[in-house]
Amino acid sequence: MIGYVCKYTPIEVFEFMGETCEKIEPELHSTPTADALFHPNMCTYSKAVLEACLSKTYHKIIFANCCDSIRRVYDILKYRFPKQFIYMMELPRKNTEEALIFYKDEIHKLILAYEAFTGRSFAFANFNQYLNQRFKEDQREDANEILLLGARTSKYLKENLQSRMNSFKDLTCSSHSQARPLKENSYEEGLLNQFPCMRMEKYWDDVSKVIDKSQFTGILYHTIKFCDFYSYGYALLKEKKHLKVLKLETDYMKQGTGQLLTRIEAFLESMKDSKSDLMKKNENDWVIGIDSGSTSTNIVLMNQEKKVIAYHILPTGAKSIQSAEQGYKELLSKAGLGADDVSYVVATGYGRVKIPFADECVTEISCHGKGASFFDSSVRTIIDIGGQDSKVIRINEKGDVLDFIMNDKCAAGTGRFLEMMSSTLEMSLDDMGDEHEKAREPLEISSMCTVFAESEVISLIADNKEKADIVAALNRSVVTRVLSMIERLGRKHAYMMTGGVAKNRGVVKTMEEKLGEKVIIPEEPQIIGAVGACLVALSRKEA
Repeated sequence: MIGYVCKYTPIEVFEFMGETCEKIEPELHSTPTADALFHPNMCTYSKAVLEACLSKTYHKIIFANCCDSIRRVYDILKYRFPKQFIYMMELPRKNTEEALIFYKDEIHKLILAYEAFTGRSFAFANFNQYLNQRFKEDQREDANEILLLGARTSKYLKENLQSRMNSFKDLTCSSHSQARPLKENSYEEGLLNQFPCMRMEKYWDDVSKVIDKSQFTGILYHTIKFCDFYSYGYALLKEKKHLKVLKLETDYMKQGTGQLLTRIEAFLESMKDSKSDLMKKNENDWVIGIDSGSTSTNIVLMNQEKKVIAYHILPTGAKSIQSAEQGYKELLSKAGLGADDVSYVVATGYGRVKIPFADECVTEISCHGKGASFFDSSVRTIIDIGGQDSKVIRINEKGDVLDFIMNDKCAAGTGRFLEMMSSTLEMSLDDMGDEHEKAREPLEISSMCTVFAESEVISLIADNKEKADIVAALNRSVVTRVLSMIERLGRKHAYMMTGGVAKNRGVVKTMEEKLGEKVIIPEEPQIIGAVGACLVALSRKEA
């Protein structure tokens, strides 16, 4: 089997010669061997490719010299397996007559190297006939809602996209299929005329043509962790103000997809408010919103007049389903209602898809927008510091999401960060806000990493620093992290802070100092997402 990474690889040549060709698309949970051989900040896709190749799945490998990371993978494999067929193919960066001559010569060199390695001969005379029998021009119409651009995407990411939208047009490096449209009597020219790689000179011209002639609802722009190249492309797209663009950064690993899928779903929800067909037929007055978060499960009961009748907050614990079911029963009991009295249940938060009695699932980003606007219609920026992540959400006067940013997999700047630090300081989370008021010495926690920050806290304790000063430094660290997200999104008042951390007066005070204005804190900041879920439920009843 031949493994390859680039769509400009002439795989048809080798399939004609009886080989099986497979694009290297690793589906891994970790890359332990590659991590040991690579620098920690090397492209994560390249690490995944190296890990897959080291497993000896592929008997022969063909690379394209597209970047330094892939070149490094090639060097390592050539050194480790000197007798294996591992080939690096050079590519032109233009689509000109001279570039085509160069490309033809590179393909010819590759064929000669393969012939020398295997002892087989390539029958040039029969190849065109083989192509004519196999391929036809692709005549599919473009009828897509979403345009997928940027770096190559993994199988599991595209599968998740397909399950969440009607259609999308994939123009990433991994978009091609083996049934590629090929130019008659010029195989090499047909390959070179594919939708270009981002490293090709005409890439952005072709992207602009696709955008201008098509009616895409939005663009998903994918980047790979530690690959700065594609970030420049995102900056260019953001200049086109009429486009809705969501940047997705992945590390090509299969774990940790929850936040990624939340961002995709919230992006889709921001573009159209799809009406559910699941509305129950009864006309009862009450709806319930359940925000199943990583730390707490927050449940709200609302009537048709949009009045919050009751709410319940409980720890999520080890099983999100159990906490949701327990909270649901306790809330109904508190209100003197039964399950049959509730006409619609909307679930939000990370555990939303696991709640069996919910009629619909909506992302917490959309629900926070609706909930924040419900309590104060002047709000334009929501700062939601939750247990697992932090979000900054931009909304309009109706509570519709215009844009948002979420932190990455790091726990810094989240409630979990403060929870871990409170444990180190041997104090409760509730006491951290009060302790902040006693601070006198302006200490700094320099590390953004939760693990390293804990080491700094331990060092400060060893230096006999006051707890109040350490707490204030931790609160400033959280605010600094979140403030960088606000700056990336662009400042827009009024601001509302939601989530459990909004109860920490030290964080709120520091945030207000940094923003230079008052931050709105709801009476119960933990139920904003659940209130938004109730409002979504009522909108379904009205539809």
